[in-house]
Amino acid sequence: MDAAFLAQQQEKLLKKRHELRLALNLTSQGESGEEVKDPLDAAVTYANRELVARQVDQYRQLLQDVEDALERIAAGEYGICQGSGEEIPRKRLEAVPWARYTAAYQEKIERGLVSE
Repeated sequence: MDAAFLAQQQEKLLKKRHELRLALNLTSQGESGEEVKDPLDAAVTYANRELVARQVDQYRQLLQDVEDALERIAAGEYGICQGSGEEIPRKRLEAVPWARYTAAYQEKIERGLVSE
């Protein structure tokens, strides 16, 4: 990978990390622990809390993926599939800068043919 492309990807990853940290902060600030007495309101509140919890989990996982990608850049390992050792195509990295795997290897993982 050339230095200009790596710098561009690093900038994208830093921006995404900042966005995710902000989103996680806003989400955690929006949580309220107040009791709801009406059963219907309680059900809606519970469903909303579950939805927020899933969203927070997704943000945390994506944040970890972004931080891992930044570490791979620093270690000189960015753009190498962690499963097959092949080079991840530039177009995939442009679309998903935190990609760990080639699209083909990712598909194998999703089908259960290989494990992460």
